[in-house]
Parts: sequence; structure tokens; C-alpha cells
Amino acid sequence: MAAAASAVLTPVVRWLAIRCNFLDRPIGRSVHRSPVPYMGGLAIYLAFLLSCLLFWDLGDRMLQGVVLAGGFLVGVGVIDDIFRLPAWAKFLGQVAAVLILIQYGIVIEKVTNPWGGFFHFGSWSIPVTLVWVLTFTNALNFIDGLDGLAAGVAVIGSLTLMFVALQTGQPVIAVHLTAALAGAALGFLPYNFHPAKIFMGDAGAMFLGFLLAAVSVAGTLKSTAAIALGIPVLALGLPVMDAAWTVFRRVSNGQAFYQADRGHLHHRLVQMGMSQRDAVLLMYCVSGWMGISALALTNLRPGPGLGVMAFAFMSLYLGAKKFGVMDEERGEHWH
Repeated sequence: MAAAASAVLTPVVRWLAIRCNFLDRPIGRSVHRSPVPYMGGLAIYLAFLLSCLLFWDLGDRMLQGVVLAGGFLVGVGVIDDIFRLPAWAKFLGQVAAVLILIQYGIVIEKVTNPWGGFFHFGSWSIPVTLVWVLTFTNALNFIDGLDGLAAGVAVIGSLTLMFVALQTGQPVIAVHLTAALAGAALGFLPYNFHPAKIFMGDAGAMFLGFLLAAVSVAGTLKSTAAIALGIPVLALGLPVMDAAWTVFRRVSNGQAFYQADRGHLHHRLVQMGMSQRDAVLLMYCVSGWMGISALALTNLRPGPGLGVMAFAFMSLYLGAKKFGVMDEERGEHWH
């Protein structure tokens, strides 16, 4: 239902964006060369919301929190897409959205202790939840740099978390939310794949990352998996690693970590000579590999689970290093 709604709503939103002159015009770091309408995130959210209204019990507090917080964040993203908010204003909007989630009881209360039992956060639950959700929200936003990349990675991550929720006996609402999110992104993808007819903008990228983070938090409340928080880290391992590398690189170069540039992993692939389509398809494969690794964690004890996580991220890092994707000096000569 979400995929069908998204496929129908996206052309409508695109038409409105063109009529209202909401166009992403190329700038120095842009990959596209002609104006492209954005606001696609609005279609993704509306498709997701329609599924909620038609099929689910709106009295469920988890659903209420996700829908309200996600809607608020989409509003912030739409305003940013139109007026280009300063980084601090957008960040405050993200914090406010997380606080709405927390008000509805979606909080990280504990994590698995590898030596037995659980580690309870107590009064640290709120700041830990803030950092967790903000990290995923911005990680997916960072990776939204090539046509179809963020939407496709979100589909893979959503389906991974959906299968994990089924395997680990999480509440059925967690299954529904991830299925609807995957559908909403999937219905949008044909319009966004290269050459893109519409962009999702910050509204869509932030919403997708935010929802995946929120569902993963809710899943930890009743998950039977040994390393509950490690699963979403692997499921979204590609944007997480790209965000970590980007922040490290920018800070090392003496620039603000939120200052946009063309140094992301996907930009490097294009600079190496790959086409946009090939770069995106390669990153889909990497995301699929990380998703398979995440599924492997559901039946493992903490020790072996940590080993799987380390192996998956090390393979990703070594692969990027082998092909020079993370080589700063070579990157200067690729274009």
C-alpha cells in the first residue's frame, strides 16, 4: 500500500514543486547539471502516513510518537529545502523531533552487557537516545548525494530491520512500520533513480534516517537479540561509516563537520570514473552485504556478535581502502 501510494503521490508532488519553482539548481558541488524539482520527501511521508491511517490502530503510543515526530521533522526539512535554514536551526529541529519521540516512551533504556545481563542507562537514557537518533538521521542525509542512493539504501535497511523484527519477536507494529517505510521509499525510487526526475531533499533523507532510528530504538525495548543496538548499526552500516569518515576527514582538515563538500564515498566513486548508476548499484550491493551481516546477529551471543560486526565493518573499510576510495591524495587527482 505504501509503495503504491508513493508511486502515485510522487508525480503529483513533482508537478507542484515545478509549479511553485521549488527546484534544486546545480552549484559547485552538485552532481546534476540541470535544475531538478525536490520535495519528494513529502510524497514519501504522505505515503507512509496513509498506510498508518488505513491499517493501524492510531491509539498505539509508539505509532503516535513516530507519526508526530516524523511529521514534525518533515516540516523542518521542507522549510530547509525552500529557505535553506542555517545548520544550527536544522539541528534544533532534529533535536525537537527526537524529544517528541522520547515523550512517547521511545527511549534506549539498556544495552546488552557482553559479560552477562544488561547495562541500564538510567538518567543517561535521554541523551543516549538523542545521540543515537540524530546520528542515523544525519547519516542518511549525508549519503543523499547521488540519484537513488539514499532511497535504495533506506529500502535495504528497512527490509533488514523488518526481517529482524519478525525473527526476534518484536511488536507487530515494528514490522508494519519498517514494511511501510520500505514501501514508501521503493515507490519513490523509480522517479529518483538516475537520471532523477525529482529529489527527496532534506525532508525525505532526514525522515528516512529518523524513522529507521526510531524503530530500532523501539525494537530494543522487547528484542530478544543479544546485540539489539548492533543490528541497526550494521543494517545501515554504509551511511554510518560514510558519516563517520566524513566527520573525521572534515575535522582533520580544519573545517566544520557540517560543511558540505564532495568528499563522500559515493562522490569518490564517481570521481574515480564510475557512472552514477554503477556507483549507486555498487553501494546497494555493499548495503545488502551489511544487511545480511545484521541478520546474522539475531541468533548470536554477544561475543560472536561483536566478531561479526567487526568483520563486516573491517571488510567495508579494507574494500574502500583497497580501491583508494578513502585516499585523500588520490581523490585530488581523480577529476
